Amino acid sequence: MLRVHSIFKSLQGEGLMMGLPTVFIRLAGCPLRCSWCDTTEAQLPSSGKNMSIEQILEAVVKTRLPYVCLTGGEPLMQKETVTLMNRLIEKDLFIQLETSGSISLEEVPCSENVMISMDIKCPSSGEHEKMDFSNIELLSQLDQLKFIIADEKDYLYAKKIIADYTINCSTIMTPVGGLDLEWLAKKVIRDKLKVRVLPQLHRLIWGDKPDR
Repeated sequence: MLRVHSIFKSLQGEGLMMGLPTVFIRLAGCPLRCSWCDTTEAQLPSSGKNMSIEQILEAVVKTRLPYVCLTGGEPLMQKETVTLMNRLIEKDLFIQLETSGSISLEEVPCSENVMISMDIKCPSSGEHEKMDFSNIELLSQLDQLKFIIADEKDYLYAKKIIADYTINCSTIMTPVGGLDLEWLAKKVIRDKLKVRVLPQLHRLIWGDKPDR
């Protein structure tokens, strides 16, 4: 059983898969309380309902979409998430796992059908001291590393991590709120960082509507 907040269809709004029609499985429960969290409704396990893996698979297959995003909350907070991922892989579906970077990635299936989309929380989140930096070395070229940037302090923090660690995947910076890009773009261009500055597409299309 998994605690599921919602299952819905939308366009992927973030990262390298932006714009692709995707079925989202939003799992309930998160150990973090980021100050700018945009899905506070899914923070508590009590916000979800129990669903078996078979029920989840049935809902996903009905959408007839090849891309699945496991999000939250924090999907890796629930041990059965790895089992669900393996079952989705068996159905030849492509999975994007959105994770906070605070829980080990060691149990995540190694497959060409899996993209890990891992955040590193910056100081403005209030949760930056809870990151598991050993996860960075587990990321491959198939994956992506994301920084949500609120201010200069966040930017300098992210810049230092990029300099201090060997990062084998694409790196993305997005401003808090996902829309105010110019100030961040200017900094990245000035400093010649090897990162992508990207918006949150779903915010451009649907604003703050939940599950879109």
